[in-house]
Amino acid sequence: MEPRSGCAINAAVEALGDHWSFLVLRDMVFGDRRYFRELLNGFIEGIASNILADRLKKLVAAGILTKEDAVRGRRARYSLTEAGVQTLPILFALGNWGLDWREGTPELRTRQELMRAEGPAFIEELMDELRVRHLDAPPVPREGPGPFERLEEAYRRARAEAD
Repeated sequence: MEPRSGCAINAAVEALGDHWSFLVLRDMVFGDRRYFRELLNGFIEGIASNILADRLKKLVAAGILTKEDAVRGRRARYSLTEAGVQTLPILFALGNWGLDWREGTPELRTRQELMRAEGPAFIEELMDELRVRHLDAPPVPREGPGPFERLEEAYRRARAEAD
């Protein structure tokens, strides 16, 4: 699709779409949801199946996701492309803005708080891990838990404190 103007911000907004597209990316990145039903059932905001199908189709058309063809007995799986992996800094920036300017629950804010505290190196680690999960890149050697394990542990602790 040809962008409406040559403005880089406009081109990015047209490719990434509306808030539903960002939430689909959020759930793929942080929830590792790769199948239509996982995305549909996992949305804490609730999303209609026709809206989800439309956003997935648009993200594939924009080159942000790929969709494996479903073969008999298997569901189609979505994966991030490199362009999709590169949306992580955008999600990080949006989350930081949300921390500063919007209310939220402690357990749902905790991952963003951890990413902010850990800084750009942590975002790079997350991107490397996404490349392993979605692009079949070789794993990056590291000591201790990986970035997604650290995010999940922070969320688990925040939920336990909330209960």
